[in-house]
Amino acid sequence: MPAFAAPAVVTTDYSGEYLCKGNNITVGDYEVTIYLKKNRRNSTSQIAVYDLATHTENKQSYTGQTITRGKQLAMTFKLSDAKFAEFSTGLGQFTKAGKLWSFKNDYYEPDDTGGNYGHETCTQKPVLLSAPANGKIPVTNR
Repeated sequence: MPAFAAPAVVTTDYSGEYLCKGNNITVGDYEVTIYLKKNRRNSTSQIAVYDLATHTENKQSYTGQTITRGKQLAMTFKLSDAKFAEFSTGLGQFTKAGKLWSFKNDYYEPDDTGGNYGHETCTQKPVLLSAPANGKIPVTNR
């Protein structure tokens, strides 16, 4: 009887732009935009790695990494505009609504005053394709 190799598991690509609405004990309610870009070189068939960038309403930015296994995610990021680095750690779960991904994330930010914690729900923004200048939709091969 011939032996067949098990099919390779391919991780879902969660890359994209996400609008996040959250709340923490210091700021209260807030909105941020998170960008995830899959780091294909360091991802495997079981684990996906992403570069992360976040931009807040008050123009601060955070950079870091996200790692996923299935629909679970963990992230670490730091405030990049601060004189002293503020690191954060988050844990969350992806779900799918229609064609778009969303995730809920709980996080903690240690600091000199005992830390800050919060949660956010992030929804992927749809990718909008721009029409050609002539207004015609290009023909694609399927």
